[in-house]
Amino acid sequence: MKILIIGATGPTGLEIVKQGLALGHQVTAAVRRPESASLPQGTIVVRADVTDAHSLMAATAGQDAVLNSLGSSIDRKPTTLFSQGTRNLLAAMQQAACRRLLCITGIGAGDSQGHGGFFYDRIIQPLLLNEIYKDKTRQEEVVRQSGIHWTIVRPGMLTNGPRTGRFRALTDLTGITVGKISRADVAGFLLDHLEDAATFEQTLTLTY
Repeated sequence: MKILIIGATGPTGLEIVKQGLALGHQVTAAVRRPESASLPQGTIVVRADVTDAHSLMAATAGQDAVLNSLGSSIDRKPTTLFSQGTRNLLAAMQQAACRRLLCITGIGAGDSQGHGGFFYDRIIQPLLLNEIYKDKTRQEEVVRQSGIHWTIVRPGMLTNGPRTGRFRALTDLTGITVGKISRADVAGFLLDHLEDAATFEQTLTLTY
């Protein structure tokens, strides 16, 4: 498949790129500064920025699917990077007739708030990530209203461990405290379900 990776230079996005290439996909990475991007050989690199809707048009043209692993540095200021960036991406996808989006958000977005464990729920999210996750909640709503074949993936605390394949993909978090999961397992899950209609219009939490 022809797949576009948003956030390809981040640690999770880079793992998606590597695994996508290994599976034989045509992988395009949308990056703000191609001249400084360090990506594996075989990656098609295009200059694009989610805050610039026009720049995403060329990136999405001809793609079969988009995998959005957009991230940001920790910032306690209000942000619209995730929600507005996703609106711009979806507009470009619509123009390109690309109808498959897999979007990574995280624990603390939407109804996953309160399922990260005491330290995360009471300290990390409210003190450091509150504004980011407010916008990730908005981002999820933008995705759900898009009318395309979307899947939202909420990983637990990300690690640099190996791909194991031994994790849970949950739609109901009742009574669940979400733990860790490796970026390799998250990337593998997304790539394994590129065409899986059972995951269309689903919000899935990944955790060991």
